[in-house]
Amino acid sequence: MSVLKDTTTRTQAKTELGIVFDALKTTMVGVIIANLEGEINFVNPAFLTIFRYKNQNEIIGKNAAELFAPKKVRTFADLTAVIDNVKGDREEFNVHRKDGSVFSVEVSCSNVTDKAGTIIGRMAFFVDVTERRQIKKKLKRTLAELKRSNTDLQQFAYVASHDLQEPLRMVASYTQLLEERYKDKLDTDAKEFIQFAVDGALRMQRLINDLLSYSLVGARQKPVKPTDCNSVLSKVIANLSVAIEQNNVIITTDDLPTVMADASQMQGLFKNLVGNAIKFRSEHAPRVHLSAKQYRNKWLFSVQDNGLGIDPQYKDKIFLIFQRLHSKEEYPGTGIGLALCKRIVERHGGKIWVDSNVGKGSTFYFTLPLKREEKL
Repeated sequence: MSVLKDTTTRTQAKTELGIVFDALKTTMVGVIIANLEGEINFVNPAFLTIFRYKNQNEIIGKNAAELFAPKKVRTFADLTAVIDNVKGDREEFNVHRKDGSVFSVEVSCSNVTDKAGTIIGRMAFFVDVTERRQIKKKLKRTLAELKRSNTDLQQFAYVASHDLQEPLRMVASYTQLLEERYKDKLDTDAKEFIQFAVDGALRMQRLINDLLSYSLVGARQKPVKPTDCNSVLSKVIANLSVAIEQNNVIITTDDLPTVMADASQMQGLFKNLVGNAIKFRSEHAPRVHLSAKQYRNKWLFSVQDNGLGIDPQYKDKIFLIFQRLHSKEEYPGTGIGLALCKRIVERHGGKIWVDSNVGKGSTFYFTLPLKREEKL
C-alpha cells in the first residue's frame, strides 16, 4: 500500500514538474536555472531569443556571471545578492548578448529547493527593457522641453498682456476724445464707426486682462494659507452686487470650509462660477446654491444654478480656453472664464467638472485637498 502511495506521489511530482517546465518553455520571459556556483543547467526558448543564442547547447554549462557586465556583477552569487537587497526583488542590469553587444534587462530571482527544502540553486527571470529605457529617456527629455516651453509661454503671455494694455488704453481714450470734441461735426456713420472702434478696443482690453489672469495662475507661485471660503464668497457677492440686484438673483449657501489655498485665486474661481450662473440665466429669476462636503481626503464643492443648462456633449469643451457655446453678441465674454477656473482648481491639486442638461440648469463640481503644502 505504501509502495503504491510513494509511486503515486512521485508520479504527481513528475507531472507537476513537467507542467512547470512546459510553462517556462512557453513564457515570453527569459528564464535560466543555475546551481549555487552559477552553472546554468536550464534555459528556455525566450532566453535564447533575448540573448540571441541559436540553441540551448550554447548556454548550458556556462556560468551565469559571464552574461553580466563585470563592473556591475562578477559572479552569479553577486547577482542574486544584489537582487535580494532590492525592494520589490528585481533590478535592472546591463548584460551581454552572444555577439558581445550590451543591452538592458530587468532581472528577478527565486530559490530552487530540493524535497527537503534545501536551496540547491537559483532561477533567474529576464525581461528586455532596452526599449522601455529608451522611451523613458525620451519621455524625460520631452517633459523637460514641455516644462521649458510652458514657462516660456507663460512668460510671453504675461509680458504680451501687460505691454498691450497701454496702447489699447490710448486707442480707446483718444477715440472717445475724438468723438467728444468733434461730435457736432461728425455724421451718423462717423459716430457709429468711432463706437465700433471703442467697443473693439474695450473688448480687446477685457480679453487681455483675462489672458493675463490666466497666465498668472501658473506663472507665479504664491504661498497658500488657511482661506475661509465663506469670506471669499462674501467678497464675490459684494463685487457682483450690481448684477445680482439687476437680475433679482437669489444666492444661498451652506457653511463652506476653510481650505489651504491662494485666497485671490479662490475669489476668481467663485466669481466666475457665480457670474456664469447669472449671465446664462433662464426666463426664471436666477437661483444659485453653493455647498461643500468632505469626501475621503478631499472637499467636494458644488455650485448649482437654474439657468440655461449645457448640452452634455460640450461638458469638456467649455473648460478649454477661448471655447464658447454662444456668440459674443448673445452673451459678452472672452471664453476664458471656465478655463481659468479649471487652471485654478488644478493648481490647487483638485479637479472640476459639470453635470448639466439643456433647460435644467447646471451644477459645477470641484474638489480641493483637505491639506496642502505651504506652496503650490
